[in-house]
Amino acid sequence: EKVKRKKMEINKIELFEEIWAECSSLLSFFLQSVRWLDRCIAAHSKPNQQNLFAIIQGGLDPILRNKCLEEMTKRDVPGFAIGGLSGGEAKDHFWRMVALSTKHLPRNKPRYLMGVGYATDLVVCVALGCDMFDCVYPTRTARFGSALVSWGSLQLKNKQYAKDFRPIDENCPCPTCQRYSRAFLNALYPVDSAAKHHITIHNIAYQMNLMHSIRESITEQKFPQFVQNFMKMMYGNSSSYPQWAVEALASVEINLE
Repeated sequence: EKVKRKKMEINKIELFEEIWAECSSLLSFFLQSVRWLDRCIAAHSKPNQQNLFAIIQGGLDPILRNKCLEEMTKRDVPGFAIGGLSGGEAKDHFWRMVALSTKHLPRNKPRYLMGVGYATDLVVCVALGCDMFDCVYPTRTARFGSALVSWGSLQLKNKQYAKDFRPIDENCPCPTCQRYSRAFLNALYPVDSAAKHHITIHNIAYQMNLMHSIRESITEQKFPQFVQNFMKMMYGNSSSYPQWAVEALASVEINLE
């Protein structure tokens, strides 16, 4: 019994040390970001050619993230980036930290969410108040033969596309869809890296078209309906909708049907 208690005490100490190390690391990132921003502002000599964005840190810790938001928003910068996310954390934690960040950022300045590129993430995070994104996903997934479409993705290197002479997406105006078939890309993929370039062009076009449609729906005040249609196209039955996305959208009064 004494040995068992001793082991439990050791485990508690080790757990505390791990938590403390993680918190200390996050605090360090936050303080470094603030100092770095101040140095950048002081050194910035081309305000008419370059825009400085403050990066909001804090990881998944709402206290640290709020403190970082408080400090960063004291600085007069053209825009704000939301960092410290899209690193493999649970989606439920991810969207809540995004929402917390956008809630406290100025409405009259752009909010840039770093490292986010999945289609559903883009749509949901626009709903949560983000304006700009960047991600390697559309180009990286193209190198593995995966083409992005409004109903998910096509694994073009698979043999099921060997005799499929349709374009990747019949409604896509990109050069790849206008010139090449799924069968051609399937045959080209194993022997020539040009296939990866063609799919990359399509994937970037898909992302650009998606964001254009989002902007258009917002301008026309039809964004909630756009979200409904997007989710139906991407997932089909509502029972397949990711729960985190349902909850995130509901938090901004977009209730999926």
